[in-house]
Amino acid sequence: GGPGSYTVGTMSERFDCHYCRDALHGKKYVQKEGRHCCVKCFEKFCANTCTECKKPIGADSKELHFKNRYWHDNCFRCFKCYTSLVNEPFMLRENNKVWCSNCTAKEDAPRCKGCFKPIIAGDQNVEYKKMVWHKDCFTCSQCKQVIGSGSFFPKGDDFYCVSCHEHKFAKTCAKCKNPITSGGLTYQEQPWHSECFICSNCKKQLGGKRFTAVEDEFYCVECYKECVAKKCAGCKNPITAGFGRGTSVVNYEDESWHDYCFKCTKCARGLANKRFVCHNGKIYCAECPKRL
Repeated sequence: GGPGSYTVGTMSERFDCHYCRDALHGKKYVQKEGRHCCVKCFEKFCANTCTECKKPIGADSKELHFKNRYWHDNCFRCFKCYTSLVNEPFMLRENNKVWCSNCTAKEDAPRCKGCFKPIIAGDQNVEYKKMVWHKDCFTCSQCKQVIGSGSFFPKGDDFYCVSCHEHKFAKTCAKCKNPITSGGLTYQEQPWHSECFICSNCKKQLGGKRFTAVEDEFYCVECYKECVAKKCAGCKNPITAGFGRGTSVVNYEDESWHDYCFKCTKCARGLANKRFVCHNGKIYCAECPKRL
């Protein structure tokens, strides 16, 4: 700001007011642009109007000016915090309002998406997709605990800590019922941890390997042959269906055969899907028993 371009004094010579023609001898007067006028006419015709209070700045008042705008010294205060800005740094902002440097910095600072207060230099903050939070305002939408600079998962307008995201959104393993956070596999449209999808006998993981399911249990090829598969009454080897090519099985009473092992004891004729005769625990075609 700066002083006004006029002088105030008490008239000792004989002069009349330029405006009202009243004698100024012995009275207070104002001289502006070579003209003498009484204090009353000065305020009426010559005084600048205060940008803040809109009242004239009288001859007895201290005046400050900046860029063709004028203030009473008492009106030259920060619009936000009301601190006097006489001899202080200031900023002229919209609507001709003056702001101190501190309030200007706060006003221009980015706003926290959590508390909506400014984030000023030195504050710890979290930024994500052009949004910003104070570090302590960046919290989990589920448990409300501070995430701060920790790991998080965005879901729409919400943010979740690792633990809450696992329990709310992660798939649940069909065996252990705990969340599957990474990896895993699917069998019959159910998700499993890789470490939970194992052979019921040897406990080896079955992901990416051949296996067979028996009721609710899973077996690798070796354990199925060894422990689960029925033994063929003909060749005595396991009858393993489901490991590649299909294997037809012939069942009779409590025994089972590969279809290619189910043949006549005497003539070796294949009997799968044909009439046969059982004599003394052995299988014969319909013709051979007549020849015994």
